[in-house]
Amino acid sequence: MSRQANVILVMCDDLGYGDVGFNGGTTIQTPHLDAWAKESLCLERFYAGGPVCSPTRGTCLTGRHYIRYGINHANQGRLPTQEITLASLAKGAGYATGHFGKWHLGTLAGDGSDGNRGGKDERLFSPPWHHGFDVCFSTESKVPTWDPMITPDEARPNGSQRWGEPGAPFGTAYWNQAGERVTQGLEGCDSEVIMDRAESFIRHHSQDPFLAVVWFHAPHTPVVAGEAWKALYTDASDEEQHYYGCVSAMDHQMGRLNALLKELGIFKDTLMWFCSDNGPEGKEDLETNGRSRGSTGGLRGRKRSLYEGGVGVPTLVSWPRDLEPGRRSQAFSTLDMLPTCCSAMGIAPPQDRPLDGENILPALREDGERSGFIPYRFLDREAVMFGSPTVAIMEGSWKFLTHGRGFEEHDELYDLSVDRCETQNLAASHGELCDGFHRKLEGFMASCRSSHGGADYGGEKVDMVTEFQELQTWLGGR
Repeated sequence: MSRQANVILVMCDDLGYGDVGFNGGTTIQTPHLDAWAKESLCLERFYAGGPVCSPTRGTCLTGRHYIRYGINHANQGRLPTQEITLASLAKGAGYATGHFGKWHLGTLAGDGSDGNRGGKDERLFSPPWHHGFDVCFSTESKVPTWDPMITPDEARPNGSQRWGEPGAPFGTAYWNQAGERVTQGLEGCDSEVIMDRAESFIRHHSQDPFLAVVWFHAPHTPVVAGEAWKALYTDASDEEQHYYGCVSAMDHQMGRLNALLKELGIFKDTLMWFCSDNGPEGKEDLETNGRSRGSTGGLRGRKRSLYEGGVGVPTLVSWPRDLEPGRRSQAFSTLDMLPTCCSAMGIAPPQDRPLDGENILPALREDGERSGFIPYRFLDREAVMFGSPTVAIMEGSWKFLTHGRGFEEHDELYDLSVDRCETQNLAASHGELCDGFHRKLEGFMASCRSSHGGADYGGEKVDMVTEFQELQTWLGGR
């Protein structure tokens, strides 16, 4: 009888679709990911659950759309303890569970300053050890990708320092499962610092079933690369060297992880998922982005956008004993992680609340279609600033976007099977199809209203939701 599947979920932060060789990128050296891609399923159309980091991370762990529990934007709200996470399900089934890297689903400091929010508001305290993780090496939010505890020397175009006094403490701590700040072994490449802890956890539990969530900070700002990694790109600018070197350093740690699993003899028994939390940071004109030089591979939009470049992310999935390597072009998303991993682990997913993802193992085995649809939503100051669509729904090869408050209201419809770069808006010639998507959207929002009304938590309402009513007003006025 086969042993229970181990699960490793790896996520980068702001890695672009075109930053990796397995998606056709030629600028950045990613030899370890490219080699692993030959042993994996390469998901050509895989989507982050949201266009920014915090919402996406919640979808990975819950299988539910972020609007249901109130993490609509980065650094907003916290993951309610009433949510059932993959870690809590795995722990209940006898799995060892560990989280390593960026958390971004609530604060980790009980009091005092830390990260972007720290302990200023006790309602925001929601660390990973409150959500089923036995072992933690976690930060609230971003850190420099080299010497993560130290403020880097990065100047703006006007000569001022972007992050403060170089060499001063950066102000974001790593925390362990006891709620203690970690102070040792935090020098050098942040991706290596994270993998050091993940490797220790995996080695310790190599004979037991385990869940390891490894969420790199790379290549989110502050982007810093060590000199040896910058030296791989001597023909590039200093800003480019930092970004490219940061990605290559992360790639090296993925090679280390794969080698570890093979050394321990558990590679074939491990379901491993690699992706990014959204598209690359910055504007289309890369010269204005400082060190944020991520590539969308030609896809439209970037982080904070619901176009393909904002939510379409590089993705590999491997489970050698069950999945044949190859390329898949169907639409899957981070919403599917929980039900899919539950199936692989032989664990029943939650039955007492709606899940927005589904088990995609049958589709991955047979190259079949995902049966459901993937809803998105983004409505805030940044959406207006960056010109992002307000709401998007995906079903099969069709992608529907509709603009509401803050925009001249109109619909967009693209057939991604022939127009992945979203250049030909077909809404005017497919009015009936657009009307159907509007009805799906209204049905989905009705389900979310029920979630917010307490249906998912035994009558206990979600708190700290600041913009849900605005969206309801817009939808109700259609």
